[in-house]
Amino acid sequence: MDNILNSATPTILHTNSVKHAGHVSPQERAGLLGQKPLTLWLTGLSAAGKSTLAYALERSLITSGRACYVLDGDNVRHGLNRDLGFSSEDRSENIRRIAEVARMMNEAGLIVISAFISPMIADRAIAKHIVGASYFQEIYISTPLAACEARDPKGLYAKARADQLSNFTGISAAYEPPLQPDLTIDTSQMALTESIQKLLSICIA
Repeated sequence: MDNILNSATPTILHTNSVKHAGHVSPQERAGLLGQKPLTLWLTGLSAAGKSTLAYALERSLITSGRACYVLDGDNVRHGLNRDLGFSSEDRSENIRRIAEVARMMNEAGLIVISAFISPMIADRAIAKHIVGASYFQEIYISTPLAACEARDPKGLYAKARADQLSNFTGISAAYEPPLQPDLTIDTSQMALTESIQKLLSICIA
């Protein structure tokens, strides 16, 4: 683990930049919102149901009076991470940036729902380290490849099978399932309402 985390340490030292401490603690912000900040990190194959679950959970949390926000893989690549491709290095950087954003949102008192394929165990370990273990919940959306490929809402699996799309997770690039996830949901077997109830139980425990 130490080697994994050390590999994420920036090599550029910003000698002219100094971190400033504010006058409001994360605990004060959380108290103001009346909730426990948390990052739910949804990981799984493309079309496993991560975004569907994330936005349905967001709706349920807002309805119940909790302040939250979804960080979605596709949306982030249209803005913050639009300069990144899909090489292993870019994928790792994509996850690192998202984890940093999630950490800041948690410090603001928010519940963060992060929906990213994030295929590598090492990258998810770094994300957990950045966010902080006490704030981080790894949720494995374990929907089987066959079910994901049958859905194929964006036509990406078809392109990958036709060699028109390289480095596609589950076909031409590896996916490493979590070894000890905090929660596992297979959307091909569990109804949306039941899945959301399980996620809510983590958020409002």
